[in-house]
Amino acid sequence: MMELNLISDWDKTFPKSNKVDHCKITFHNRYGITLAADEYIPKNAKGKLPAIAVCGPFGAVKEQASGLYAQTMAEKGFLTIAFDPSFTGESSGEPRYMASPDINTEDFQAAVDFLSTQENVDPERIGIIGICGWGGLALNTAVLDTRIKATVASTMYDMSRVNANGYFDAEDSETARYEKRKMLNAQRTQDYQSGIYVRGGGVVDPLPENAPFFVKDYYDYYKTSRGYHKRSLNSNEGWNITGCMSFLNMPILQYSNEIRSAVLIIHGEKAHSCYFSKDAFSNMIKNNDYTDNKELLIIKDAVHTDLYDGGLNHVIPFDKMAQFFNQYLK
Repeated sequence: MMELNLISDWDKTFPKSNKVDHCKITFHNRYGITLAADEYIPKNAKGKLPAIAVCGPFGAVKEQASGLYAQTMAEKGFLTIAFDPSFTGESSGEPRYMASPDINTEDFQAAVDFLSTQENVDPERIGIIGICGWGGLALNTAVLDTRIKATVASTMYDMSRVNANGYFDAEDSETARYEKRKMLNAQRTQDYQSGIYVRGGGVVDPLPENAPFFVKDYYDYYKTSRGYHKRSLNSNEGWNITGCMSFLNMPILQYSNEIRSAVLIIHGEKAHSCYFSKDAFSNMIKNNDYTDNKELLIIKDAVHTDLYDGGLNHVIPFDKMAQFFNQYLK
């Protein structure tokens, strides 16, 4: 594995818990990329523990929402890791700020590889949590990886759908996709000539007065003290413009109705993105012989980023998640 220069100071967007032990760890995926993660273990834990790997939101880092989820679930008795995806955060991978439906699914599987081989983890009791765009990737991983016994997708995005169809499916036409492909391929030529991958920009700043609510919602999290982090793509210059290009042609939820293991999908009732979860759940249970262990939980009045950090009303259903994992990681 590549040796990474990891930050030792506590630089999270949430306070450190005195109920868990924390350390930095690294693991590698099968493409040779070394991934950086925070590991959280319940204090005084003994024996082999159930374990959970956490990632997301898409364009965030482990010091934001995924770390909060991981630390809180460790308080509830699970060994957890929150990791930075390939090409982002403290993880390796060149060129920087690229995304891939294949490699990012592999990142989740590599986390399961790591957990499965730890002396203090029960390899038969491993789950994953994906937040926002990593919710869809978590479902894709749950189809592929039979070692995963339980999956939570929180405030999920289907990154294939939003890239191919635009927000609210407003660009769902061959013409719109062709124009998008044309733009992205022109950008590829420009990037190759200049030797620099142009960044797409993170959350818009300054915030226009007429910005849609969901843009204001993102700004309130990523651009303020609530959730800003210096390594977060969404808090700063964003992905490369061509960084998510391959999602246009690769529907990651194609075989979601073949997931046999347990799945809990959680979304806010008033989130602009709620349609992703509702449709993903419907498609997942359609013609699936394993529906008794599938659940869709809608959180009343919650918006998208409320499920990043709890929002003002602390709406993330951590107790429900712990109950779910305890039931299926046994």
